[in-house]
Amino acid sequence: MHLYSVLWLFFAYSFLGWVLETVMAALNRRQFVNRGVLTGPVCVRYGIFLVFCTRFGHELKESWFFLFIGCAVLGGFWEWLSGRLLEKLYHRKWWDYSGRKYQIDGYVSLRSAAACGVVGTLAVHFVSPVLLRTQLWLPAGVRHILLWCSMAVLWLDILWNLCTILGLPQRLPQAETVHNRLGHLTLRLTHAIVRFTESRLQHSYPILKKAAAKRRTEAGVFAPGCCFSKLFWLFVIGAFLGDITETIFCRVRAGVWMSRSSLVWGPFSIVWGLAIAMATLLLYNYRDRSDGFLFAFGTVLGGVYEYVCSVATEIAFGQVFWDYSALPFNLGGRINLLYCFFWGIAAVVWLKVLFPPISALIEKIPPKAGRPLTVLLVVFMAANITVSSLALYRSSTRAQGQPAQSGIEIWLDAHYSDDVMARIYPNAISVNKS
Repeated sequence: MHLYSVLWLFFAYSFLGWVLETVMAALNRRQFVNRGVLTGPVCVRYGIFLVFCTRFGHELKESWFFLFIGCAVLGGFWEWLSGRLLEKLYHRKWWDYSGRKYQIDGYVSLRSAAACGVVGTLAVHFVSPVLLRTQLWLPAGVRHILLWCSMAVLWLDILWNLCTILGLPQRLPQAETVHNRLGHLTLRLTHAIVRFTESRLQHSYPILKKAAAKRRTEAGVFAPGCCFSKLFWLFVIGAFLGDITETIFCRVRAGVWMSRSSLVWGPFSIVWGLAIAMATLLLYNYRDRSDGFLFAFGTVLGGVYEYVCSVATEIAFGQVFWDYSALPFNLGGRINLLYCFFWGIAAVVWLKVLFPPISALIEKIPPKAGRPLTVLLVVFMAANITVSSLALYRSSTRAQGQPAQSGIEIWLDAHYSDDVMARIYPNAISVNKS
């Protein structure tokens, strides 16, 4: 799907989502309410979710039931994730389903997930094809200008809302203290816009309230709590341990030593590293919940995560890195029930057994050494991921018979030939990216 088609669907669904939310709120409260988080007539959550369903749900299109289940799980996960991220970033709660049965943290409920399943299914089968045809009614040049202007306005809208939510009025000087006329006028306009935005948000989201932000403030502790440094170290450790675990598992199960690395430099499995970091970020506040809760949550999250990773890497690199078609209860060969259960077990083992001592070990790193080490690791992993991505992309184009056309491609062919790539990625299967 072309970039402009993605943007067209994104803005169309964001607007339609805003209309739906606003109409429902107006019916409930008997007055017009702009239910968008942003000032403009868009609900970005709908745009992202339905574009994702359209782009990645094509494999489930033949089965209405599985498409509904996939959209419901994906929609529930996205609603919960966006709510949690908004709360973590801004320490505010935006919506609350706590009064409903079968809900999680008030951010997602069984009813809202089922609604996502219905909306996603209808979008994939009916709405997206119609919207993609309607974009052809406009000349290409006009459509492109319209989309880029919309993107510019959207980013300005996001910027103003971020300023409001992050407490810009408290950080701005009073306009009366600025003697320069232009500066005085600019500050007055800024205060007026921020006050309007804050008032609109409070009116549109009456339950918008500060959430209790738990912060650790121990002096002299490196990477306390669930901060970026802690998550990055967990990403690196998880990527290393995941690669070692999969390598040993293949040896025991298949009797061969096989590379399971995602990167060209070192034994690191990015899928496992990201999974560990994301699981810690998303489940950190639930680490004291029951094993059953963590198992169920980990099973669902792991299945969604592995499916998305499989589709995304195939689209990006034209290769399938794992295939479960031979296993029972699989979905498109991308995930299967047994390995989803493994994700659930891994979530319990990680949060209950492994995370506490590993977290404590990371916090024992001296801060003076920890900070530069973290920077070096970030640079190394960024370079590793970049080179690996380029090598995979070049491997895909080489398989299509395209000769090297730049110095970088010549260097990649010399250092990461087909034999080298086959050794690093023995399970990679090229696919036709038509």
